[in-house]
Parts: sequence; structure tokens; C-alpha cells
Amino acid sequence: MIEMVDIHSQYLRIKEEIDDAIAGVVESCAFTNGPDVKSFAHELQEYLGVAHVIPVANGTDALRISLMALGLKSGDEVIVPAFADVACAEAIALLNLIPVMVDVNLNDFNISVKEIEKAITPQTKAIIPVHLFGQAAQMEEIMILAHRHHLYVIEDNAQSIGAECEFSDGTMHYAGTMGDFGVLSFFPSNNLGCFGDGGAILTNDDRLADRSMIIANHGQRQMNHHLVIGCNSCLDSIQAAILRVKLRYLDEFTAARQRVASIYDRGLQGLDTIILPAIQPWNNHVYSHYTLRVKHGSRDDLKEYLRVQGAKSEIYYPFPLNKQPAFAGICRVSGELNNAEALCEQVLSIPMHTELDRENQRYIITQLRSYGR
Repeated sequence: MIEMVDIHSQYLRIKEEIDDAIAGVVESCAFTNGPDVKSFAHELQEYLGVAHVIPVANGTDALRISLMALGLKSGDEVIVPAFADVACAEAIALLNLIPVMVDVNLNDFNISVKEIEKAITPQTKAIIPVHLFGQAAQMEEIMILAHRHHLYVIEDNAQSIGAECEFSDGTMHYAGTMGDFGVLSFFPSNNLGCFGDGGAILTNDDRLADRSMIIANHGQRQMNHHLVIGCNSCLDSIQAAILRVKLRYLDEFTAARQRVASIYDRGLQGLDTIILPAIQPWNNHVYSHYTLRVKHGSRDDLKEYLRVQGAKSEIYYPFPLNKQPAFAGICRVSGELNNAEALCEQVLSIPMHTELDRENQRYIITQLRSYGR
């Protein structure tokens, strides 16, 4: 069976470096907030060109702590895309804030700027654009809109580390570094993944950085002096050591994903059954996923066909967030969610990872072309 991801083969490629990094932490016994955590934060800060990196336990914590640091009050509204992972809306709801779900663009799956603007009310305090599947949302327009309405922006960049966004003045910005906050997840299958769980908060605001660090450390800046209600969220040193190694390979890994995507693009042209991923002109695509749109209501049939032929595929995501029972009665839906609902019936992600060899990729393409005749 051709797998969606192959973490083990990637590990074998850099095994000696990874094993040495883990052994170094074990030898030092600095398992929590050790030197590797501080070094990783500094190295990621340098890579992304952002002022502050606050490592935390996972991407969902990064979202929750960012929202807490903004000082939002119960009943405040935060705009999110209806087509996204549950974490963005879940973090909002956990703080008794109101997730306001809006539609997305049909071609690139990202939140619609036009629908954001329609959703803004006096209760709106923030926007969480999700950079989905490896491609940044329209951040220049989102930031202009946010400044006009005095809204905070938290970029959910769990899936798109290394993606760049070009503004109209020609400047390039890494996804996650343009808003008040950016958040990262280092879940093992992500483009920069550890061997367990981990996350980080990004910001260029000194005050927000300080407040986030305090919240993530039980609300304290120094031991036993609790300034605010916080939580316990830290990246452990073994994961940080692994991430330090993998960060050095991130550009190489991104290039490998882009090569895989270009082969898919060439091999799957002209099929009536599927629509290939769109690449918007303002950014590059780092392909955490290679996600097709399957036409004619045949998505589930194609998924089963691929399974029988020995290739895995996944549906991200089968339901709009507003249709999830957890959000019944606690979210607000703005406008029609026609695109989100259509995507939930069409999307199918096929294998995409740094170790996908040409033979397996040619086989997947052959099967898709055979089905699409």
C-alpha cells in the first residue's frame, strides 16, 4: 500500500543526526526548557525573520494562548474559515468566544476576503486565516481589512511553514509572520514535524510575546509569582532537538515536495474527472497536501478505487465546521457556505511527502488516469 506520508524513510535519511540530537538531550537530562528549546526558538526566529518565537506543547495550545494573550472577552467574535481543521474554531470556543464561520475560495481552499468583510460586526475582534494545505491566504488584503476595522489577526500556519506571500510592493513575507500572531504545529506529518507533538507562537510584537510566554508558563514570569491565569504548555527538549535537525533540511524537504507536485501536475493534466490544486500568483506552495477536487460526485468512488489498487488517499475535510455537532448553538454562520460545502464533497488528498519515489508516483498517476478515462 502506498502511504500518504513516510516519516520513517525521512528519518532514515537523517538518522545519525537525529539519534545524536536525542542522545545529547538524554545525556544532559535537560528534558524541559533545556538549551535545545532556546536554540530551536532562536534558529526558527532567524529562518522566518520574525522577532519572537515562543515554543509550546502543540499547535492547538499555540492558538489558545494567542487568543488569551489578546485579552478577548466572553462573547467576542473571531472569524474563521468553515473549511478547515477543527483546531482554529475549537480554540475560540474553549475560551467562550464565538467562532464566526465564513466561506472559502473554491480554487485555493483558503478563506475568502470578501466573506470576511461581510461577517464583521461590532462584536468582531479577530480573524484567523488558515493557510491551508501549504499555500498562504490573501494576507495583504486581510491585513488591510483588519487595520481598517481594528481587528487582530492570528495566522494558523500549521500546514504551511516556509510558504511565502508577495505583497504589491514586491516584499516577500513568510506565512505566519504578517499578523499579530502566527501559530505553528510540529505534528509528525507536517512539513516540519517532530516525533511527538509540538507547536510555536510567532509574533513581532514585544508586548504580545511577553504576555504569551507568561501565559504558557502558568501565568508567571518568575517562579511562584503568578500574574495572570495561564496554562502549562512547553515544547520538550527532545522534540526541540529533533526539530533543530529537521529545520536545517526544511528548504530541501520543501523542494522535494514541490518536485512531487510538479510531477503530479504534468501527469494529471487533461483529466475530466479531477481539478488540480491552484497556485495563486502571490505565493509559493509548499504542499503539505496535494489535494484534488473530484467532479461528478465521484470522489468516494475514486477513493475506494485507489484503495483497491493499493494507494491510500484521505479526505480533508468531510464536513464544514458549522456542521460539526460540537459547534451547534455556539457558532455564527455568516452568509452562504456554498464553496465550503462543495469542497467537503469534492476534495481528495493523494500521497505527498519528501520520500515519494518516482515509481510509486507514476503508479498513482497511472491509476488516476485509468479511472479518469
